[in-house]
Amino acid sequence: MLVVGIVALATLISIIPTPTKEMSVFVEKTALRGETLQDGNSIVVNANKAANPFGVTVMVKVTDKDGSPVRKANVILRGLGGAASNTTDINGISVLTTPDTALVRLEPPNQNEGIMDLKVLADGFYDYEKEEAVMIVKTR
Repeated sequence: MLVVGIVALATLISIIPTPTKEMSVFVEKTALRGETLQDGNSIVVNANKAANPFGVTVMVKVTDKDGSPVRKANVILRGLGGAASNTTDINGISVLTTPDTALVRLEPPNQNEGIMDLKVLADGFYDYEKEEAVMIVKTR
């Protein structure tokens, strides 16, 4: 019975695809939710906006090492109390917007900047994780 169990487990493990490729992930554009996306990975908010929870939108591009788009990758943005997730389209682009249930906050009130982390998962690729992928900066 033990031998049969080990053979069954080995068979299951052998059919799980192993990651074989690296992917490149770029934060192309960012903005406060509802505003026009701007190039770069930072969002500037004034003190009045930062005093309350707010939404952010981030555009991410995922490619393989040859620059070809990675389709159907799961992209997760989280940090500062906010979170968003989406999948990439046929061009390797994903637009993430924090919903009203998970808005970003700069806390404590005297905090002048904050960061959000990015994670990307795709079949056949190594997982990608980037701390400080998006920066929120408060102006006075």
